[in-house]
Amino acid sequence: MVIDAHCHLGKGDGLTAPWNTDAPLQPYLRRARAAKIDRTVVMPPFHRDYSRANAALARLVARHPGRFIPFAGVHPRRDAGRVRLMVNRAKSRWGFRGIKVHQFDAPITREICETAREFRLPILYDVMGKASLVEQAAGQYPTVNFIVPHLGSFGDDWRAHRQVIDQMTRLPNVYADTSGVRRFDYLVEAIKRAGPGRLLFGSDGPWLHPGAELHKIRLLGLPQEEEKLVLGGNLLRLIAGR
Repeated sequence: MVIDAHCHLGKGDGLTAPWNTDAPLQPYLRRARAAKIDRTVVMPPFHRDYSRANAALARLVARHPGRFIPFAGVHPRRDAGRVRLMVNRAKSRWGFRGIKVHQFDAPITREICETAREFRLPILYDVMGKASLVEQAAGQYPTVNFIVPHLGSFGDDWRAHRQVIDQMTRLPNVYADTSGVRRFDYLVEAIKRAGPGRLLFGSDGPWLHPGAELHKIRLLGLPQEEEKLVLGGNLLRLIAGR
């Protein structure tokens, strides 16, 4: 089974860029089918009200039973004081399996980490190149699993890639996804140093083509069992709370 561990779905309300305006379903599904991707982790695009965005995402996911694995978006500042309520609702009512936090909104908080720990959910934490933020959160919450998208930087910051790889080797609760990583040798280095059990295939769809992102994993030339971990096994373990 191939699982894309990073995709956005639904409407944003910023209307200033693709990532806060619209993450359309159909182009992604068409491309994912062609690439033989079986399931996909989805999260809302940037939104001023993640409670509404999560509810809208739940409705979209419900139209495709078994196809999507939803993660709840939370804003560390605007949702302060209600994170547990939001995540509990998303998990118990709609079957959400993780939490999404973005440094663009605000740095992660103890409230979010403690909620993830209570409900045994992984956190996908986009630190936008500020890899030291991973160290702080993961070190304080060793029983919470953190997935760092883009190997730490969508902006092609090789220093962040190196820092996150180092964290993956030292901290057993730090993982990374491969979405948008353009410097291929850092994916090779992540596998070599941290092992195939710490890397997850992700596309950052619908804006990046999932087939192109998947091809990067194939090009790693991993043994079959190791490739299976990167292409879905690791994600399944994380959402199972292990």
